Amino acid sequence: MNLVVGRSFYFDFEVAFMQWLQSVLGEKGAGIISHFSAFGEEMLLIGILGFIFWCYDKKYGIYIGINVMVGLVLNPLIKNIFWRRRPYFDHGAIKCFRPVEKDADLYDIAAQGFSFPSGHSTNSVTAYSSIAMYKKKKAFTVLAFVIPLLVGFSRVAVGVHYPTDVICGWLSGLLIVLLIPFIFSKVNEKNHWIVYIVIFLISCLGLFYCKTSDYFTSLGLMGGFFVSIEFEKKFVNFENTRNPLFCVTRIIGGFVIYFAVNTLLKLPFSKEFLDSGVFLAGLVRSIRYFLVSFAAIGLYPYVFRLEKKFRR
Repeated sequence: MNLVVGRSFYFDFEVAFMQWLQSVLGEKGAGIISHFSAFGEEMLLIGILGFIFWCYDKKYGIYIGINVMVGLVLNPLIKNIFWRRRPYFDHGAIKCFRPVEKDADLYDIAAQGFSFPSGHSTNSVTAYSSIAMYKKKKAFTVLAFVIPLLVGFSRVAVGVHYPTDVICGWLSGLLIVLLIPFIFSKVNEKNHWIVYIVIFLISCLGLFYCKTSDYFTSLGLMGGFFVSIEFEKKFVNFENTRNPLFCVTRIIGGFVIYFAVNTLLKLPFSKEFLDSGVFLAGLVRSIRYFLVSFAAIGLYPYVFRLEKKFRR
């Protein structure tokens, strides 16, 4: 278990600001504000992505999904270079009110992750800015500005990120939503699979130095998502729906598949091995999330064909 490792660097004003903020908010205030963090967490983003992809607009979902997947992988790639410790590691006056992994030791850096940059801040910018850029509606543009601000503020308030973590997280998310769609726009749609391979291979560089579980999770999700896009296009080609009942059943079914496959794939391994932090455990984690992602995005839409029987 990797306890209390990493590098400590910060500006004095960051520490002073965080201490002041937590003293003003108190534990209850910080606890309330911590709920804004949910807007940048993977489960909510996967739910939004699932609704858009399975129900609303497949191409829209792919556009957002690619950006989100790149953001999910890019963040730990950067974190594992800088190895910045979370604020509460080094400053006793700063409390952690929302740990990344509630069941793990607060100082287990393999589970809690590094601090720089903020993954929640990156995720919120990539997801909500992608929604705004694709739809180009004023309401979405406002949300794409407000939600990342709230998410970033909450990460500082709960003591898990310095302000500079949040700012750089926002900037990395902005870079993704500007660069990735631009790259795809310059490549013929039939050859997008080549871009997927290039992005995935670049992401695999983290196998040589990344130590945290979030990298291996994100790499597996990305690989499964990219393969699913091409698989669905060639072998499934499902239709979107605006029927409220079908939307609800598709989303519920998708989450059932996601959690069921994830749980089943854990069964052959002991909890001690899965939580050990060794490279082989990380590789198993990537393979597991690859299969989970492929099952939910690539295979699961086959089931949508059954809806035709209920339409008659």
